[in-house]
Amino acid sequence: MNDQFSHIDAEGSPSMVDVGKKKVSRRYAKARAVISLPPEVALHLQDDEIQTKKGPVFQTANLAGVMGAKKTPDLIPLCHPIGLDKCKVEITSPFNGEVWIDCTVEVEAKTGVEMEALTGASIAALTIYDMCKALSHDIVIKEIKLMEKTGGKKDFSRGK
Repeated sequence: MNDQFSHIDAEGSPSMVDVGKKKVSRRYAKARAVISLPPEVALHLQDDEIQTKKGPVFQTANLAGVMGAKKTPDLIPLCHPIGLDKCKVEITSPFNGEVWIDCTVEVEAKTGVEMEALTGASIAALTIYDMCKALSHDIVIKEIKLMEKTGGKKDFSRGK
């Protein structure tokens, strides 16, 4: 079993991957969360922002996403704590009522940053939900997915 799952040891127990002998390389990952806003929330979208009593939604979600990426090893038990070199959250509304959250993360390290990018996108999406739920509970976080990664054993790209 442990030859299939990197976080399972020979006895079948959860185990942090030993990255001690890996080479340091440039690691990059981009994750996307997609949110569907119901009309009663989407109509508040003006100039790529939603203003609520709690403040500017997308600006707050952007900060929350960066904070979430930085806190990934505190949230996901077997993630290595790494100092991120770069983390950027971009929030756009390319389609009527749909919001895309792209979180890109970079580091020079022995391990990748996919989980940090996925966590950043997730926390930003949850922040948008939290700040807009007073308008409607029909907000749907449709998906959170890895879009691309480079560095490490193999690169990955989902495309646009």
